[in-house]
Amino acid sequence: MDVYNPPMIAFEAIHKHYRVGAAEVRALQPLDLRIGRGEVFGVIGHSGAGKSTLLRMINLLERPSGGRLLIDGVDVTRLDGDALRALRRRIGMIFQHFNLLAAKTVAQNVAFPLRLAGRTRAEIARRVDELLERVGLAAHAAKYPAQLSGGQKQRVGIARALACGPDILLCDEATSALDPETTASVLQLLAELNRELGLTIVLITHEMDVVRRVCDRVAVLDAGQLVESGTVADVFLHPRHPTTRRFVLEAEHVDEREQRADRAQVSGRVVRLTFRGQATYAPLLGRVARASGVDYSILGGRIDRIKDTPYGQLTLALVGGDIESALHAFAAADVHVEELG
Repeated sequence: MDVYNPPMIAFEAIHKHYRVGAAEVRALQPLDLRIGRGEVFGVIGHSGAGKSTLLRMINLLERPSGGRLLIDGVDVTRLDGDALRALRRRIGMIFQHFNLLAAKTVAQNVAFPLRLAGRTRAEIARRVDELLERVGLAAHAAKYPAQLSGGQKQRVGIARALACGPDILLCDEATSALDPETTASVLQLLAELNRELGLTIVLITHEMDVVRRVCDRVAVLDAGQLVESGTVADVFLHPRHPTTRRFVLEAEHVDEREQRADRAQVSGRVVRLTFRGQATYAPLLGRVARASGVDYSILGGRIDRIKDTPYGQLTLALVGGDIESALHAFAAADVHVEELG
């Protein structure tokens, strides 16, 4: 795991269990996790994996059964009363289903947390105008939620979450109710807020493609356990745990059984090459093939981006020539080589 010093958020042996009748349900097994200041951190898992429980612990909507949660080095699990309210003002939250007040206008929804914080009318008006301009809704201030599209409703939710100037923004499946084009625009807005305001963003999702587009690092939960974590590039391109591999294959719309069947139809050595950065666009494949005399067939491939970094993955069947020389040439060019058998 990368070391961030000091972390904005640190989970230390945090765990959570519930009593349901005579039975004990473990929502989260003890885990340690650090989230760096100013990073976008993704938490991915299927329904029931414990990701919402983990997220809601950050603002203590869920209190852990044990362990410590540190924010800026302070153990917040001990807070209550005014100290807890002050903590929550530092933490904004946006939701899957928007949670807007239907009887209030866009401007009134954004103003609501400011009123609770005791701001003056002039301060509230100035801040609401600023936020609606930032999220692209200045022309919709007098509308009601029912008059807005899903993407516009989520932008209102983001503006409201930013109202009190938080240091941390929690996103609870914030794009799950949106179509792909709207999802892309909301993720772009979150990336801009992270970059321009220095916000630490914690985003939970069940879609690896969301993590790939906007996150710096990611943690994978399965049945309440932390099964893998690291930079998005490392976890996405070289998943170790079966749960992570399934998420990656879903994001790439790949059927693993069909992949194995395709590999069984070819002769030679089957390898997966992973390119990052500018190496993605280099004419390396043809050059290595000519130098080594190796022939190849392409079984699958993809070129895309992880946040702002281009990457490519190619699955090849290599035959003839000097295959070992070809593999060494790829590795020497900083291409990750994985033999698939």
